[in-house]
Amino acid sequence: MLAEIGLTRGDLFGDIPEELLAKDFNLPTGLSEQGVRNRLMELAKKNATNLTCFLGGGFYDHFIPAAVHAITSRSEFYTAYTPYQPELSQGTLQAIYEYQSMICRLTEMEVSNASLYDGGTALYEAMMMALRITDRNKVIIDDSVNPIYRVMIDSYTKNLKIDLETTRCEEGLANREEILKRIDDKTAAVILQNPNFFGCIDDFSEIADAAHDKGALLIVSCYPISLGILKTPAAMGADIITGEGQSLGIPMSFGGPYLGFMASRKEYVRKMPGRIVGETVDQAGRKAYVLTLQAREQHIRRDKATSNICSNEALCALTALVYLSLLGKDGLRETAELCMNKANYAYERLTAIPGVEPHYRRQWFFNEFVLDLPWEAADVIAKLIEKGFAAGFPLSRYYEGMENSILICVTEKRTKQEIGMLAESLESVL
Repeated sequence: MLAEIGLTRGDLFGDIPEELLAKDFNLPTGLSEQGVRNRLMELAKKNATNLTCFLGGGFYDHFIPAAVHAITSRSEFYTAYTPYQPELSQGTLQAIYEYQSMICRLTEMEVSNASLYDGGTALYEAMMMALRITDRNKVIIDDSVNPIYRVMIDSYTKNLKIDLETTRCEEGLANREEILKRIDDKTAAVILQNPNFFGCIDDFSEIADAAHDKGALLIVSCYPISLGILKTPAAMGADIITGEGQSLGIPMSFGGPYLGFMASRKEYVRKMPGRIVGETVDQAGRKAYVLTLQAREQHIRRDKATSNICSNEALCALTALVYLSLLGKDGLRETAELCMNKANYAYERLTAIPGVEPHYRRQWFFNEFVLDLPWEAADVIAKLIEKGFAAGFPLSRYYEGMENSILICVTEKRTKQEIGMLAESLESVL
């Protein structure tokens, strides 16, 4: 090919330093379509896709009704691109508007945007939104907030003049004493999570009142399925609510694409990032849907933009809308109750094993809990993989002193038999 266009390898890669060049270009010959498919199937079989999943930590193995895929795979919804021309995109715009309405009903908030990349970027955008609203630069975040999200926030803010203070949780809950002590006239926001990364359930009403007394905002990241039965962050006094929407009908898919949702009080809507779909009427008085309040860098001066987030997760938002519509209020509550009850059953089974102890002795948790094992959790998890279980998340990856601690998740998909088999396998490994 190089000879055909009159170049040598040196011409093609001349700008790349020698130490970064590929050492070998001895590639195999091309394959037919059937040959490629067979080769990919061989590689795919090496993946352990038949593990019974007890993994959580922000991404969850929930049951997805077949109708979700049947609806979202229709040709009308193939593109996730932004519907810039309303006269051609009323169907997509209405779907996004209904998604926003559903998120508002779910969170009991007044306004929602048309989605963000994922739960982590949504939380970062909420923090930046609070900085714009308060014109302050101090943020307090508890370490019971998902550590993956905190790593993302650290990365985004590395070169920004933001005073980011982290408090250490107390017995699995947000450290009230430390947080209340740190809130002052320079604080823009307090960032918390419920249920938190450890599955513990909390009520932040007291912290919300303290933050508001100092002119600060409360930002809460939440797990949408839990809102089927738990007190909403809005009822606690939160000003901005975010979360990961993957559990709303979106497959785990080896890490994406996912969906970040955001809702806030109406008074802050002009500071909200991303897209917002509004309802209006056309010249003939007919109901119409349009993109509104587009304060992004494509539309105004960059220094005045609410965000430079560009992609729209419309297809994932549509999936969440379809899933919630299919479940309805009663179905969502039933799913949440199943998650909570099955997790409590698993907790009782596993803590009955000699040497297995609860790390936090909380009366209430949602569908995740932390156990302490007699030896390193990562080694136990590796042995349980051999027995067919993705048994949990080793917390030493993000928390010092928790080498023996494992985060176990139980959703409505896990059966009593699977929980019993996990307990037997764990006991045999130990």
